[in-house]
Amino acid sequence: MKIPAEFAQRLPRSFYDRDPRRVGRDLLGKILVRRDGTKILAGRIVEVEAYLGKDDPAAHSYGGKTPRNAVMFGPPGFVYVYFIYGNHYCFNVSCQPEGVAGAVLFRALEPLAGIPEMAESRGIPFDGATDLRLLTRGPGRMAEALDITRERDNGKDLTSAASDIWIAEDTARRPRVIVTPRIGITKAADRPLRYIVAGNRFVSGPKVIKPKVLLKRSIVEP
Repeated sequence: MKIPAEFAQRLPRSFYDRDPRRVGRDLLGKILVRRDGTKILAGRIVEVEAYLGKDDPAAHSYGGKTPRNAVMFGPPGFVYVYFIYGNHYCFNVSCQPEGVAGAVLFRALEPLAGIPEMAESRGIPFDGATDLRLLTRGPGRMAEALDITRERDNGKDLTSAASDIWIAEDTARRPRVIVTPRIGITKAADRPLRYIVAGNRFVSGPKVIKPKVLLKRSIVEP
């Protein structure tokens, strides 16, 4: 099938071969694309979190390499999917040179294409009144909307032309970024490793940050 031009330029492996903090910041505004048969599902990346490997108690790689987390140890640019709470998949991409653990967790997308298919995957009736935030706001919803599972996607190469899932460049956008502590975790919860597009309504969790909180717990970047 012909891929729409705006979704066709896949990010190269060199993009991911860096510190997860840099990769996470630079992923905002890029487009996550899923080719599903003759359909294209796509969303703009608006919220991610960085996980830093063996020195990060919140990262799956903290205790060392296992069959479950092996993708986190590289090569960079590969999909790492895990199952959580008995009912949600979470989508990540490996970072750093091969042998060094690191990953970025995707927390939310702004839907762009294949929206009726996303709604169907989520089991949500789709019409003009559908709140699109229900589709891809939060890592579990996002994965379900794009039909991402560990069995189907773990270990896929996002940079390969043969892959049915990838991240596309969008050079036209340079979003304003807010950096905050990660959410939904108990270990190393104070580290400023969550990156969100300022003002985007698809961001999950706390997104309206008051000035006093901003000074203490968040950083705004252009």
